[in-house]
Amino acid sequence: MLYLVGLGLADEKDITLRGLETVKKCSKVYMEAYTSLLSFGLSSTGKSALENLYGKSIIVADREMVEEKADDILSEAQSSDVAFLVVGDSFGATTHTDLVVRAKKLGVDVKVVHNASVMNAIGVCGLQLYRYGETISIPFFTETWRPDSFYEKIRRNRTLGLHTLCLLDIRVKEPSLESLCRGKREYEPPRYMTINTAIEQLLEIEQNRGESAYSEDTTCVGLARVGSEDQVIVAGSMKQLLTIDFGPPLHCLVIVGDVHPVEKEMLEFYTFGKSSNQIS
Repeated sequence: MLYLVGLGLADEKDITLRGLETVKKCSKVYMEAYTSLLSFGLSSTGKSALENLYGKSIIVADREMVEEKADDILSEAQSSDVAFLVVGDSFGATTHTDLVVRAKKLGVDVKVVHNASVMNAIGVCGLQLYRYGETISIPFFTETWRPDSFYEKIRRNRTLGLHTLCLLDIRVKEPSLESLCRGKREYEPPRYMTINTAIEQLLEIEQNRGESAYSEDTTCVGLARVGSEDQVIVAGSMKQLLTIDFGPPLHCLVIVGDVHPVEKEMLEFYTFGKSSNQIS
């Protein structure tokens, strides 16, 4: 059996009881480590905390392992119980859907243990979940690649009065272009997009497109480390949020659409300039 187990958002204690029972009975445990991260990242201390609570050794599965050696993981699951741990919910990324499809084609049984993800925890800022439009992902710009295809999705959402959840780029164990050209794979240092960088890129795109999907005065909500004890949530204009240091990753951003009176009342708790921007 292959078990996909959601870990939640913050630390090792966010796993569900069902998830913990599942992990303890598995002979091998992998942890996906490139679509998202727990709040303590992938440090040796963080990994040890997981292993101590779960009572199992954990194999960190980077992008290369999942994409290039998935058949090895699935082969193990044909004869034993294998857990594949995912930060957030088990289906928080298309990679995990692909793994299930491949398992099914090989005749491997799959069971899923769900957990909280940013897709529902984002409700903490007070914007109602059913008033969100299509979610977008914002990648890091490079010198030669400055994608803006998600602009149309933001524009459509705002035309309909809907909020837009922006998931920000995470680059963990990414091979450098230079090393690929040399044929010897070397990796860039990990990078996690900040709310500030996301807004800077969004404003550059708006300046280039000029279609008035949003502006520096558009209300947004910046959220950092959602689900953790030190989460930070601030609502304000893009221009205001650019002045804030939201601290360590992970960050995400919501571009606010039309606001219901109840949503407006909740957002006021997080308004730019308030002494505290947390609800524990």
